[in-house]
Amino acid sequence: MVSDKDFRKAVELINKSQNVLITTHIRPDGDACGSIVAMADSLTSLGKKVMPILLSPLPGWYQSLFTQKPAILGEDVNIEQLKEGFLAEFDLIMLVDVNSDSQLPKFADFLKQNEKPVIVLDHHMTGDGFGDIELIDTSAAATGLIVLELLKCAGWPITEKIAQALFVAISTDTGWFRFSNTDSRVYKSCAELIEAGANPAQIHHSLYQNFSFARVKHMSAMLNSLELHFDARYASQHLLQQDFEKSGAFYKDTENLIDECQQIGSVETAALFVELKDGRIKCSLRSRGDVSVLEIAQKFGGGGHTMAAGVHLQGPLEKAEQLIKAEIEKRLR
Repeated sequence: MVSDKDFRKAVELINKSQNVLITTHIRPDGDACGSIVAMADSLTSLGKKVMPILLSPLPGWYQSLFTQKPAILGEDVNIEQLKEGFLAEFDLIMLVDVNSDSQLPKFADFLKQNEKPVIVLDHHMTGDGFGDIELIDTSAAATGLIVLELLKCAGWPITEKIAQALFVAISTDTGWFRFSNTDSRVYKSCAELIEAGANPAQIHHSLYQNFSFARVKHMSAMLNSLELHFDARYASQHLLQQDFEKSGAFYKDTENLIDECQQIGSVETAALFVELKDGRIKCSLRSRGDVSVLEIAQKFGGGGHTMAAGVHLQGPLEKAEQLIKAEIEKRLR
């Protein structure tokens, strides 16, 4: 848990600031997006000028959270503009749902040269210590819980929009309350958010019943590649560049696809390998608990959680698959 002392330090620093830059990890998920929106809305209501910047495109099913489309690094703004203060002279930077160099491509270099204070709100076990103040709680199921606790500690109002955003953050990082990280803290917090105006039925429809036909075709290609190993305890799947071309899907459409194979009762560990345009392989890993996929990801420079982690590997696909398969075999013995 984050101490009240650290929350108060963060509140004090926020109160002194006027121009705040907020960002999160590459390929933003529901926790990242919901936490950014809640934090940005809260600071805006305090009279701060807030600029959210994403490091990669926003998945369509999270767009409704944002009143305005956030700037994308490399598309709407570049690192040089940030360094030169072209957009604004930021006096505070906030990292939400991230504290790891590998999850902040290009932006990490800007952070290392930056002289302004940095506040980190994160729940991941891997971190590179970017924050002057770090509100980190690895026992929290989602960063959205930490954001909620910060707002409550500061006495800042939780509007209906903020409640919706934080409900998205918490519900997505718990797999709509299916994952083992769904504890009483999650349910108590979500009850508060519902009382503040969050609409679970509406949120569920927006998140899980609002996909494109291209994504569904893409999921079909992934399932066709499914292989089971080690007495069906390990599921391996992949998506190639040619699959993206055939389906018309984008990389952002791969979010949470790895969860599909976990409907197989015997599967304890799963991996989804996605071939990127630069030839690297993005490997997403999931576990039901007996195998720490975090340890596997960290071995190759990745990170995440014990039961959900990810890492970038060098191609070709077959080599990446063998590396991960060997590590999982060691742990399943």
